[in-house]
Amino acid sequence: MKRQPALWLSLLLLAACAPPTPRKKKEPPPEVPPPINRLLFGGDVMLTRHVGKVIAAKGDPAWPFREIAADFAKADIAFVNLESPFTDKGKPTLSGMVFRTDPAHIAGLTLAGIDVVSFANNHTRDSHEYGLLYTLDLLEKNNIAVTGVGRDEAAARAGVILERQGVKFGFLGYTYDQRNGNHKDDDPRINGLDLVRLREDVQAIRAKANVTIVSLHAGTEYAKQPNAQQRQMAQAAIEAGAALVIGHHPHVTQPCEDYRTGVICYSLGNLVFDQTIANTNDGFVAEAEFKGPSLRKVRLRKIRIQNTQPLFITP
Repeated sequence: MKRQPALWLSLLLLAACAPPTPRKKKEPPPEVPPPINRLLFGGDVMLTRHVGKVIAAKGDPAWPFREIAADFAKADIAFVNLESPFTDKGKPTLSGMVFRTDPAHIAGLTLAGIDVVSFANNHTRDSHEYGLLYTLDLLEKNNIAVTGVGRDEAAARAGVILERQGVKFGFLGYTYDQRNGNHKDDDPRINGLDLVRLREDVQAIRAKANVTIVSLHAGTEYAKQPNAQQRQMAQAAIEAGAALVIGHHPHVTQPCEDYRTGVICYSLGNLVFDQTIANTNDGFVAEAEFKGPSLRKVRLRKIRIQNTQPLFITP
């Protein structure tokens, strides 16, 4: 009598003859789209003189920013040019061209969620060294970054980098003048307009940041077109690798233009000021949209200053 093969042996033979089970191809991970960051830029901000008088009358240190604060606070990064130093020495400016600002008035900047200011302008030294350092300290305590001015020359030239959604935005700031008729020398902690240094600074910050933005306090007051110095400096910044140049100081708006791979806004005009000269109460807020490190578009929104408060007059 023949012995039957064991059941397990039959199963083993069947398994050996069966076709192999095809392996599923590993699907590549879905691509993550680059993040979208929206940056908002305002022009000159001066928080004393008649602006200070209105703040006192209203009993509201954040009064100038009440109507625009929500829009600025929504931005991934909000920027303005700080035209007046803060100080706790002496009385705040009530008239004239030498600005001393009540420290309480920083409430407007914090209400609007301002992330970074350029402090390199012709009023930086109005309250002398004490006011310069006091302003840097006050801004730091309120988590507002500063460009254009530093505690030493190296810090001023290094600028500041803010990271949003993995994208590093580098900010540099420069001014055409820092003496304002009150000083006989230049302070190396304040960046002046120098083509060689500008190019070097842009190249240095590009090694650390994904995007470079340059702030220029330059131009002819009340002129509707940029002068030769503005064009030269702004174009040099783009040629060195900046994506965006933001200008201020003329106190009126000047054109924006595409230049090579970047965009130049020569003057956004005033954001918070008390001037009565024609066109000084009409300004721009520039909204720049970045997809990853790429500048996709810049949109200008008109503002009008009424009783020291800027109001958006375009959606």
